[in-house]
Amino acid sequence: EKEGNHRLCCFHVQQYFCVKVPVSKGATAASVAMATKKRSLSCDYGEQDGRLPAHKQQRADKKRHVAALILARGGSKGIPQKNIKPLAGIPLIGWVLRAAVDSEVFDSIWVSTDHDEIEKVAKSWGAKVHRRSPEVSKDSSTSLETISEFVELNPGVDVICNIQATSPCLHPFHLKNALEMITEKGFDSVFSVVRRHQFRWQEVKKGSGEKTRPLNLDPAKRPRRQDWDGELCENGSFYFTTKNQLVQEKLLQGGKVAYFEMLPEYSVDIDVDIDWPVAEQRVLRYGYFGRATPEVVRLMFCNVSGCLTDGRISLSVSGEEMVSINARDTSGIRMLQGEDMEVVLLTSDLDPVAQSLADRLAKRTGCKVMQVGKEPLDDLKRIVEQKKLDWKDVAYMGNDKPDVECLNLAGMSAVPKDAPVVAINAAKYTCQHCGGMGAVREFAEHILLQKEKAKAQLEQHRIDRHNF
Repeated sequence: EKEGNHRLCCFHVQQYFCVKVPVSKGATAASVAMATKKRSLSCDYGEQDGRLPAHKQQRADKKRHVAALILARGGSKGIPQKNIKPLAGIPLIGWVLRAAVDSEVFDSIWVSTDHDEIEKVAKSWGAKVHRRSPEVSKDSSTSLETISEFVELNPGVDVICNIQATSPCLHPFHLKNALEMITEKGFDSVFSVVRRHQFRWQEVKKGSGEKTRPLNLDPAKRPRRQDWDGELCENGSFYFTTKNQLVQEKLLQGGKVAYFEMLPEYSVDIDVDIDWPVAEQRVLRYGYFGRATPEVVRLMFCNVSGCLTDGRISLSVSGEEMVSINARDTSGIRMLQGEDMEVVLLTSDLDPVAQSLADRLAKRTGCKVMQVGKEPLDDLKRIVEQKKLDWKDVAYMGNDKPDVECLNLAGMSAVPKDAPVVAINAAKYTCQHCGGMGAVREFAEHILLQKEKAKAQLEQHRIDRHNF
């Protein structure tokens, strides 16, 4: 509803009350949407203006231990091994772990699991592991039971953030800004919501003879989307709460409660398999890919053996050794060159077949072909320095243990699907294709998509949330 120059919104806990958010007389719908993009609402009855008393706004004790906890049980019924299934080249749980680490607001980051493979992935992304007990690993176990067990075993934790592994579009700024509502504004619980514009109707059971009725609209005065604020719904991305609320009240949402509103494009929740391809496209555009700025990536190093080729050597009747190169991969290289990116192909002095292809590769791809030794970094760091670049400006594609240092350093890095685990753990992107079977083309498309995304962000390009 509207009252004068204010916009009113209601949040139901145990009773209704309103908070007034000032809006200037000349404000447009777009400016109001931007102004209300991150509104918080107090649920402390008696503080109906949404503000805490001055004496309660004092900065919270900085020494409180803030922990992030991601629940990742191994027995997913909908999608087997869902929590570590690759989504856009990264294990699903890796997306939220990267956001949590880069937010730099947590004193510790944990994954609660009962599964060995999930434990390995969690540790490779920088998390500690809480091996949950069988009692809280059942299909019937609730999140609250699992979180309570963690808090009981880790009494030093004061504030806990339960992050959902199935929310891959979570960004560090979401977590940072939400935590400030607890540490700076004195709330006890903060959870994420998204604004939905959906008209709801009463469900009618078959054979009941009842008629349905509208739950949140008057059909005689059906509002246009742009004239309706919509409703706030939990999107499940995260739930911040204090230990006191968990231990004493047995609640994730209790005490002084506030919500943190996330834009729809960041509200991706994977529950059923059909969501996976849709989520993958959303993540590629709106996911958090780390601190590196993809738009400045200007140089790519790519191994020939195992990336551009499948690593196999064919022998002819006459004794000639042959390797094959996929045309999709060479077209991917040309796509990068078309965007003014230099691509350097790497051959090893331990692989004479690939080295013998140097001249032909250079002619076919238009790339410089460079021979590297056992430690590629020793040879490549000189090239990076000569071109006056930082490693964040470099993309690197490798496929084995000698590439690990370069994979870690590069602003963007990738390995084929069939690379060994040591290389996969070091890379920022794992291709869905194997070496010599389109992996280079896939990584090229990934680089260009991130470049397009960065340009869109620079231009403050956003979806019209009213038509999302």
